[in-house]
Amino acid sequence: MSVRRAHVVGIVGGIGSGKSALANWVRAELGAAVLNADTAGHRALELPEVKERIREQFGPDVFDAAGTVVRSRLARQVFGNGEPEQAARRQLEQIVHPVIRRDLEQQMESASLAHDLILLDAAVALESGWKDVCDVFVFVDVPTAIRQERVLQTRGWSADELARREASQMPVAEKRRAADVIIDNSGSVETAGRQFADWYRTWRRSRSISGAGKTD
Repeated sequence: MSVRRAHVVGIVGGIGSGKSALANWVRAELGAAVLNADTAGHRALELPEVKERIREQFGPDVFDAAGTVVRSRLARQVFGNGEPEQAARRQLEQIVHPVIRRDLEQQMESASLAHDLILLDAAVALESGWKDVCDVFVFVDVPTAIRQERVLQTRGWSADELARREASQMPVAEKRRAADVIIDNSGSVETAGRQFADWYRTWRRSRSISGAGKTD
């Protein structure tokens, strides 16, 4: 007997676009489950087998005295557009991405039992080859100037630091083109959330009419 599964919507966008804020609004208003790839990444860095491989690849300097990975130290090696950073980033991704994906798939399986809608908040979902776990991708659209202002206020990042971080991801314009839906989040998160809710209700209804609901 086939079992109905939740719809999985990937949330992508540039750094500082408010992806997590939008996802949290949708969780509160529509009862969605939200899976955060960054949180899964934090858990991955706590696993002994992952730590061992990171120590082998990046050395002891990325760890503190307690043996915890210091993400800011690791970031200095992997963020940027130079060849050394790109090579280091590929090595890190080979270590952590399979672990993160397994974590997210387990969460999806559990969340599907209680939720009709699952949001995957994953900045690198498109470039990481995770398209197959999502039914559709939503791009959270915010002008660069606003995103720069936001990350300065919330993370203390300069425009140069934002550019350095984004150089490590798929270009924002490519993410926008690859997405199925564009949500404008340059104003309030409530306004963006209502755009999402209106789109989702229409999309879900069209899926129901066409009989395209996911089963396994």
